[in-house]
Amino acid sequence: MHQRRSLHQRQSRRRRPYRVVVALLTALPILILGGCSGHGEKDSAAGTPGTPGAAGLGDPYFPHLGNGGYDVTHYALTLDYDPATRRLDATAAITARAKQRLSAFNLDLAGLTVAHASVDGARAGVRRAGTELTLRPRADIGRGATFRTVVRYFGAPRTLTSADRTREGWIGSGKRSVALGQPTGSMAWFPGNHHPSDKAAYDLRITVPKGQQAISNGELRSERTTGGRTVFDWHCAEPMAGYLATVAVGPYRVELSRDAADGIPVHTAVDPAVAADSADLLARIPAIMKWGEKTFGPYPFSSTGVIIGRPGDADYNLETQNRPFLPGPGGTGILVHELTHQWFGNSVTPKSWRDIWLNEGFAEYAEWLWAESKDGVPAQRAFDRAYADAENWAFPPAEPPTAADISARPVYGRGAMVLHQLRLAVGDGAFFALVRGWAQAHRHGNASTADFTAFAQQRTDRDLTALWDAWLYGSEKPPPSNAPRGPRQQPEASRSAQ
Repeated sequence: MHQRRSLHQRQSRRRRPYRVVVALLTALPILILGGCSGHGEKDSAAGTPGTPGAAGLGDPYFPHLGNGGYDVTHYALTLDYDPATRRLDATAAITARAKQRLSAFNLDLAGLTVAHASVDGARAGVRRAGTELTLRPRADIGRGATFRTVVRYFGAPRTLTSADRTREGWIGSGKRSVALGQPTGSMAWFPGNHHPSDKAAYDLRITVPKGQQAISNGELRSERTTGGRTVFDWHCAEPMAGYLATVAVGPYRVELSRDAADGIPVHTAVDPAVAADSADLLARIPAIMKWGEKTFGPYPFSSTGVIIGRPGDADYNLETQNRPFLPGPGGTGILVHELTHQWFGNSVTPKSWRDIWLNEGFAEYAEWLWAESKDGVPAQRAFDRAYADAENWAFPPAEPPTAADISARPVYGRGAMVLHQLRLAVGDGAFFALVRGWAQAHRHGNASTADFTAFAQQRTDRDLTALWDAWLYGSEKPPPSNAPRGPRQQPEASRSAQ
């Protein structure tokens, strides 16, 4: 994700203010206390009582985000949206595997009214407290069992406001709206396990008035219109973190081509008001994809593309899976940044929000690499500019001090500097082999900063401890010299392995 910026800053590519990300979590009343029906035992420990899954996963910045006790494998979301009233009538069918014997479990949901919930076909008890939706099945769910939860809900999905007055969740009204979920906004439009460590496949069936488009992730399986309403069926087979799911509703101009690398389908959706100004940017997608595959390895998804809305539709660009969302056409560097996230952030997803520099550092460094490859501007020149920018030295990129800092300048600029120093330390051949190996080793998975530093030391056979301590974790500004070349051995213990 590019940092939030004004329209003038997005268009001119001038210095960008950092994004402050704090989810707005508002308390809700308890809604339903439903009776329960039969739910069979699923393991041999029938005499052992189940326990509730944790109400949060203990993320360093959002400790109550996500839920313990289960892993989601698939979401089937059926969404009927009326732009005129902003009302959403929806059903979420969630398939998951229990990691413990569960007597109850939680889903994340902000706002909206729950009408009914069931587990494996039997009505479940429902309790609401803030953004926690607690479901209690009639009988315990056995450890290792696969179970299916269905939640029917309705209401006007909320726009959540961060501390910097920027928006996430369900944004917009009238004929144009978009769902953007980083870091917690996806809970504003569907219940789920919304921590990035729990990725799943998705199917989204979206109904909107005839004449409107509903764009989402993955591939469009079908589109049909009856009775003045159009139904769009989208299928996203590759695992996706909840914050990367999107629905964009509006009078978009939609095109499908196969001009990208390896014949990958390219889905583009552009607001008519900016269609002419977006043409050159859209024409760049095949070249960016070809360059991305050469630089980072095989593209990890079955389709690509972009959604371009009008300026004001959102406050920032976001790397929503398969096709990023841009609030108006920007420069080529913006599209390079967001498409690079498909490798780093979307396929290789952080284990926690503390690891966000692995998303943004790679995406910003990709902008430097693109300029080096296509425009003849050395990455060292971009490094020098970033080094001179005082905002990049506010804190170490691997240790943002608060949730408000996870999208601040050091995560982007100093994160990219870490990668440039690594490149200088090991040489181009080893560096680009490492980058491609990293994307392949953790394809469609989750990874942490410790995973990355250990992987780099193993693949390059060098002691990189001094580099990590100075550039990734150090509180002081290191000298601007090239990173030292360490001995060709891995130490018994270093910070990267802690």
